[in-house]
Amino acid sequence: MFKKPMTLKQKNAWFGVLFTAPLIFGMLMLFILPLIQSFRYSLSSLDMVEGGFKVNYEGFANYTSLFTDNPDFPRTLVESLVNMVVNVPLIIIFSLFAAVLLNQKFRGRPFARAVFFLPVILASSAIANLDISSFVGGGPIGGSSDGSDGSGMLQSFELNKMMLESGLSPVIVEYITGAVDRIYEIISSSGVQILIFLAGLQSISPSLYEASKIEGATGYESFWKITFPMVTPLILTNMVYSITDTFSSNQINLLISETAFKVFDFGMSAAMSWVFFLCVSIVLAVSTGLISRKVFYYD
Repeated sequence: MFKKPMTLKQKNAWFGVLFTAPLIFGMLMLFILPLIQSFRYSLSSLDMVEGGFKVNYEGFANYTSLFTDNPDFPRTLVESLVNMVVNVPLIIIFSLFAAVLLNQKFRGRPFARAVFFLPVILASSAIANLDISSFVGGGPIGGSSDGSDGSGMLQSFELNKMMLESGLSPVIVEYITGAVDRIYEIISSSGVQILIFLAGLQSISPSLYEASKIEGATGYESFWKITFPMVTPLILTNMVYSITDTFSSNQINLLISETAFKVFDFGMSAAMSWVFFLCVSIVLAVSTGLISRKVFYYD
């Protein structure tokens, strides 16, 4: 009996599987298997022996010890979560604002775009090991003992006082002054997001703006009625990228590395990694679930 030939849809599906086969194989070999092995290590203690190491099953003792005997991990984890909650919205807002400006037509636009992407290069691993305090004015000349000149603290205090006197909520004032204090960190983390927003802005059909202009819409109305809804899918993309990028470069990664390769407590380090991984997953799931409800997809 002859086998029924595949339809075009089935052929395309198998071509898709064939195309993603290297990625699936790489995920299994480079991610899934090490993930399972890491979880096994987190439930054990590893003793160095001749020719390798010996794995001794300890149950959830490493996880219990993290929050009872280790004073550094809970504090560092909370600080990382708080920094993420503060920085990610600021990065998204700044990158969208910068992308809208850079999408305008003006002389020197390619140079301006390169300038905004320059912090991404400066934040790369090749430059991260250099002391950049001299580039951002953090040198000890005329400054305090911690290397800062004190001007940023003074400006934040003056801004704080001015906004409180204007009647703003103390919570909002503290958030804004915190953004001013970490402005370099925000700018250096916004380069990729700006490029993603720029690509999305350039894909919006000019006919939408022409129709709104004929109808008498202002630039403010065009932004909130056309530009912002059209880039909401990119806001979701940039939010996921920003959260992942924030968690990939913080003090908790340094603590995990030091626990493994300086203290040689590989079981505790694996437990730290798994708790950190679960926290990142929960934050991504909650934030994605909340924002995806408001995403507008133009058909």
